[in-house]
Amino acid sequence: MENAKTPDAPKTFEEASARLDELVRRMEAGQMPLDDMIAAFEEGRRLVAFCNAKLSEVQRRVEVIKAREDDGTLVREPFQ
Repeated sequence: MENAKTPDAPKTFEEASARLDELVRRMEAGQMPLDDMIAAFEEGRRLVAFCNAKLSEVQRRVEVIKAREDDGTLVREPFQ
């Protein structure tokens, strides 16, 4: 197998996304042995879960500022 040790967990969304892109390119090239392909797929699943968790966290933290239709005052609402 190409990389027997488990890769370090990504620290940022951008790092995870870049690693996921790299794995996809290598897998699509079709030059990986089966064991490496399975390991890459499993790592990819972990990276997707990490990215989804980060996006959910950001979505919870983002607020939208809107003007009320009736009087134009600004109100903060959770992002949906």
